[in-house]
This record gives sequence, structure tokens and C-alpha cells, in this order.
Amino acid sequence: TTNMTTKLFCIGNPLLDIAAEVDQAFLDKYGVKLDNAIMAEEAHMPVFQDLKDNCKPLFVAGGATQNTARVAQWQANEAGAVTYAGCIGNDEFGATMEAAVKTEGLTTLYKKSDSATGTCAVLVKGGERSLIANLSAAEKYTIDHTETAPVQAAIKAAGIYYIAGFVLTHSADSIMHVANHACDNDKIMCMNAAAPFLFMVPPFLEAFKQVWPLLDIVFGNESEAAEMGKAFGFAETSVKEIAVKVQAMPKKGKRPRMVVFTQGSTSTVVVDENGPVEYAVTKCEKLVDTNGAGDAFCGGFLAAKMQGKSTEDCVKCGHYCAGVVIQRSSCQYADAPRYAF
Repeated sequence: TTNMTTKLFCIGNPLLDIAAEVDQAFLDKYGVKLDNAIMAEEAHMPVFQDLKDNCKPLFVAGGATQNTARVAQWQANEAGAVTYAGCIGNDEFGATMEAAVKTEGLTTLYKKSDSATGTCAVLVKGGERSLIANLSAAEKYTIDHTETAPVQAAIKAAGIYYIAGFVLTHSADSIMHVANHACDNDKIMCMNAAAPFLFMVPPFLEAFKQVWPLLDIVFGNESEAAEMGKAFGFAETSVKEIAVKVQAMPKKGKRPRMVVFTQGSTSTVVVDENGPVEYAVTKCEKLVDTNGAGDAFCGGFLAAKMQGKSTEDCVKCGHYCAGVVIQRSSCQYADAPRYAF
């Protein structure tokens, strides 16, 4: 039923992942923790060359929103289902990434910048990952690109929108543009909490608070939920209680908000106007690395949503896609069968 699929439009930070297995000493050298994501500062810059020289890394298309867009396109399996906008450099990394996502069927509307294409160091130890992002060209994305005719056409054609919170650090205006369009046209606006630091840095938190009333679906994981709870001044500390409070926050538009919090291998909590429901996660045979698992969950969830499936089916499809990705290095899945409803 080709005509039944609602199109998905995304804006993100397209990054080339440079992924490798490392030891604790390597993590300590750069002062980073597992299961965390940070923006690269001066002290982190040598990590990219260090990985290339000493760790035999894997180079693969990444960036949180782009991963979700790729997985959604793969699972939806229909030409033109997902369109993704972001900014890359006029360089080899950019060309590599553009070619890679094109073969996967993702429609991209990249702005090109003189800065180098953004990269993300993915440090894997014992299956867990630590991310260090050097946005570079990715943060050169601007509202004037959102206002170009091809991007405007993609926004109008879509019925669901997804943007990871990371984009708030440089393009809150584009997020507001898309969120207001969704609200005005009774379409579905989704965001991902993306990382704990976004709730800990006052200007980023302010940007989140501004868009919050326009969000129909909020995705996050347990560590993001905890910071969100603190930032919003909730006394509650359990993931489920925080989700209930977040769902009840003021909301514009006709739709009640849905909050979807993943908790790794245990369960996913979904709260809508009918209260909280927990969905157990099917255990995986082999864990390779968790990089991209949350992104893949959102991709599977949204692909099911695009096809008009129930919330339960959306979660199951999300769990399946995350399970595929954690059994492969980084956000890769193409050799697996798609989820069958």
C-alpha cells in the first residue's frame, strides 16, 4: 500500500563516524566516560588522528538524526519515504558520506560548507560507547537553507518530523520553523533528548523549553530522562514518573504528547494520554556495540508510525531495529531482514 506511507523529514548534524575498540587508558587519556556524548573541545581534537594512526577504525556515515533517517528509510523500504537535511563540507569525507547514504535510498538535501565535514569519534569498550563529536561543517547549517525551495517542498510533503536535540546548539531557529509548521498543519513533531548535557547547559535548555510545547513525541534514554527531570525541577527520579510528568507539560496543537524513554536492555516506557505502559526488550544473542542503538530504535519506531501502526507495533519495530544495530559495529543493518508486522 504505497500511498499509505506518511513521509518523514529530518534535520540533523551529518557526521562521519570514526569508530574503534579502545581500552580504559584511551578513554582516560581524553577524560571521557562510556554511555555519554560530548562536543569536542580543544583537548579532544587529537583523538581523531589518534584513532586513525593507532586503532584501525571503521569509517561509517553517522550523526544521530541521520542514523534515525537511514534506519527509517531502510525499514519503510519505499523510494522517497525519508528526506534529511544537514550541512557537510566540500571534501572527501562529505563525498563518501553522501554516496553511502544515497545507496541506502535516503534522500539528502545537504548544504555544502567550506568547513571540513563533521566527524564523531566512537570509542567502544566492552560493547558500550563514548561519543566525541567535532561538528565543524554540521554547525554551519542555517535557517536560509531551511528556507530554500527544495527543503520547503520536503517539509510540506512530510507528515512526520524528527530532529535530535543536538541541532538546538546551532539551529534552534530551523527547529522552531519546522515545529511551528507541524503544529499549524496538525502534523507530528518529534524530538530526541539526545544527550544529558543539553539539559545542563542553560542556553540549550532554554532552546528546548521554547520548542517543548510543540513536541508531539519526545524520545530519550534513562540518563537523559534523569537530567530532564532535574532541569524541569521534578522531585520524581524514576524514569516512569519523569515520563508521566513530561507528558503532562503544557502542549500546543490538537494532539496529546507521547513520551518514549528507552532503558537499554530492560524495557521501554511509553506515556500518552492514557498513562504509562512498559514494553519489555527482547534479549540479543551477541552485543557488538551500542553505538546507534537509540537512533535505530527511533528509526524503527518512526517507520512503523509512517505506516500507521499502533504504538505497540512502533515500539516492537524500534526494539527490533535497535537489536539489529547492536549486533553490528556502529549503525549498520543492511544485511539483516526488515521487521515484519
